[in-house]
This record gives sequence, C-alpha cells and structure tokens, in this order.
Amino acid sequence: MSDAVLVRRGAPYSDRPVHAGDFNRTRAFSQPLAQLRLPLLLLVAGFLHACAWSPFRQEEPKAPPEPLAENIEGNRFALGKDDSVVGQLATVKIAEGDSLPDVARHFGLGLEGVGEANPDIDLWAPQPGSRVILPMQFTLPDAPRKGIVVNLAAMRLFYFPKKKGGEVVTYPVGIGREGRSTPTGEMLVERKTSHPTWHVPESIRRDHEKKGDPLPAVVSPGPDNPLGDYAMYLSRPSYLIHGTNKPYGIGLRASNGCVRLYPENIETLYREVPVKTPVRIINQPYLVGWRNGELYLEAHKPHEELNAKQLKKNLMAALKKIEKKQERKLDWPRIEQIVSEARGIPIPIFENSENLARLVSKAVALKYPDELYGRPKTPAMTDSGWYITALESGDELSAQRLAAVLNHQGPQIPARVVALENGRFKVIAGPFKDSKATKAAAKRMKIDLDITGDIVSPKERVSLK
Repeated sequence: MSDAVLVRRGAPYSDRPVHAGDFNRTRAFSQPLAQLRLPLLLLVAGFLHACAWSPFRQEEPKAPPEPLAENIEGNRFALGKDDSVVGQLATVKIAEGDSLPDVARHFGLGLEGVGEANPDIDLWAPQPGSRVILPMQFTLPDAPRKGIVVNLAAMRLFYFPKKKGGEVVTYPVGIGREGRSTPTGEMLVERKTSHPTWHVPESIRRDHEKKGDPLPAVVSPGPDNPLGDYAMYLSRPSYLIHGTNKPYGIGLRASNGCVRLYPENIETLYREVPVKTPVRIINQPYLVGWRNGELYLEAHKPHEELNAKQLKKNLMAALKKIEKKQERKLDWPRIEQIVSEARGIPIPIFENSENLARLVSKAVALKYPDELYGRPKTPAMTDSGWYITALESGDELSAQRLAAVLNHQGPQIPARVVALENGRFKVIAGPFKDSKATKAAAKRMKIDLDITGDIVSPKERVSLK
C-alpha cells in the first residue's frame, strides 16, 4: 500500500515544530572596572554593618508553582439571571500515546470542539507534553431557557431543569451529516426507552446496500446497536436523542439526523428528562453572551446549509446596537478575528478587555488524570491471533495517525505501529480470534475508511516480526 497522510476534515492542522530562539549572552567588563568593583562593594558593606553582605547579589526565591486542579465542573452549572456564559476555560498537558478524541471524551467535550480550540495540535498524534486548551466555557444559545435546547452549530445540548434557582446541564452531541442534517424546530420528548431496538429506516438500508454493507430491518439491543442503551423519541417521526456505540463520533456531523450523546451522558440525561419535555433545535454559529458585566462572543464555522455572509452581517448589526446602548466601544478587529478563526471559545469583545492569549494564561491548569476515561486499549499481540496489515509507510506520523483512527472506530479495531528494520513502519490491526472476525474487520476498514488491508493468518505470523 502506498504512503498515506491522514488529514482532518475542516480546518487544517499544522505539525509545525516548536523552534526555540537563540539567546546569546555576552560579558563586556573592562579589566579596570572589574578590578575596582570588589573594593567598592567592601566599602559599602562597611557602612551597612547591620546587614549580612555578599559580593554577589542573591536572586529572589521563586514562588512555588500553583498546584494543579484535580478537576472542574464541565456539565452542570448554576445559572445567574443576567448571565449567559457558564463554565471556565481549562488546560491539561497530555502524555505519550494520547489523542485529542481521548482528551475530549474524558473532559466531556466534543471532538470538533477540542480540535477547533487547538488548531495547531495534531488531532490523532499530538506531541506528548502539549498543552491542550479545554473549551469548558459555554455561551447559552439565544432561545427560551426551557426544556432541551440543541445548538447544531456548537454541537451541544443544553437542558434547563424545572427547579428554583436556575440551572443548566450541557453535553456535547453528534448530529446529522451533510445531506442528512438534523432538522431544526420545536418538538417534544414523546417517549423514552432503555435498551432500544433499532427499526432501520428504508433510506438508511438503501445507503448501506449501495456500500456493500447490508443492514437487517431490525437491530436488537446490544453492542452493534447504534442507538446505544438509552433513547428518547421525539415528536418529529424518525428522530431521536440517543446514546451510541461509536462514542468518538460525538462532536462530529456523522449521524443520519439523530442527536447522539456519549453513553455516560445519555444515561444521566435519560433519567432526568421527563416525557413531554419540550425540545428546541436551532443552528446558531455566532453566540453573544454576558457574564459579570463583560460581553463575550463565541464563534463556530457556519454549516454548509447556512448563509454565512448573512449571518455575519446580522451579527455585526446586533453588536453595533449593543455598542450604542452600552456606550462602550467594541474591539472590532478582535471581533473579525474571532469570527474568522471560529475557535468556539467565548472571548470578551469590549475594548481593552482580555484577549484569548490572556484567557488561556489564566485558565485552570488541570492535573493529568490517572487514566483517560474511555481511552481504547490495544490487546497484546499473540502467535495464535489473526491480523491485518493496514499500512506500510516510511512516515511514522502517518502510521501513528492511522493506528489512532482504527482504535477509535466503533466498535474498536485494535491497531498498533510496528517499526521495521528497514526504517519503515507498519500499522497492524488485531489480534482477531479467527478468520471470520478478521474478514469482518477488514470489510469495515474498506467501507468506512477505504483501506484495503492484507490479512495475515497465524501461520504467516513470522512476517510481522
């Protein structure tokens, strides 16, 4: 197979190395001055006899670094009457073998959200020790604070429980892909089911048939059911809010129109949301919000089906009205930059307010967890296992990316990078228990990723060493 470089859809990612600057120090002491310096110091010390002295200046002791926070709240927030921005920005340094999908799931974020916040960090093979921004601050959508509100542009769900004091619960979601967009509008939770059976729509069956991946008319509860363990059926027929057996599709446009949540999030939401709860689905890429008297702007890339130019025009008009009413100048160059970069982070926009760099410098630094929740584990290789050679390449980074992509399929296709003696690298998927399981995995690789792998039986195992 030829060399391949995997790239993320959407905004490109840069693999630029960090270049340290050269800092050269020179010593330009003249010999006469150097000879006079010590006697002068001794003379001064004689007058300051009450103080201890040294011919060398002592450095101020450095303050110890602030301890890292164990965790912060990422899903449930008290809601002030006049505030529409909740949560706080955080950062974490990642370790060897991590990928941004692992970081996103552990901290309750969507994949695109973490990717947009960190455009210079490789999505699948980030540099160990990289400081990753966790966009755990959110601007509420411009909608009534009632029931469930889903903002497709931000790929987040907001639930406003009926309780005194005000509260919002928010989770990342996966939504309909282009051509099968999640519909907007007002609906209700019509009924709820745990361990649902999936009655496959005829249109989806036709699509899979064309790809050579036929589906049955009915899929029973279990690991192969894309609805996961919990489903809330909406009053609009054929649309649901449900779990998933492909958790790394959360924060992506990857569904057939339904709204997906991480398995751990849908379980909580399912138990809290009663039947007849109103559901409002909107698509707002530009979000303006207030917090403690500060005005924020959060921007996401508008989806293809939206009129991006008109949306930006409407935003600018609304901001000019706010500027006039508040009698405070807005930082218009910063606003243009926020809209252009669309990093999904709420940023203050009054003149002389804190910019993104300052916000990141003040973000809560989190301690690296003992283990990233849900991170896929790759079983050890065995002589009795079956394998698939997915790629051979001279580019180690491309191999690492592909192995990460395979490990994050749903269900997982376990994979690893094996270094060869000739300086090249192989991506090996497996082990699989038998020929049938291996062929099924190879078929999934071909249909989902357009990768034609070579199957290696236990008898051919020596070729992998």
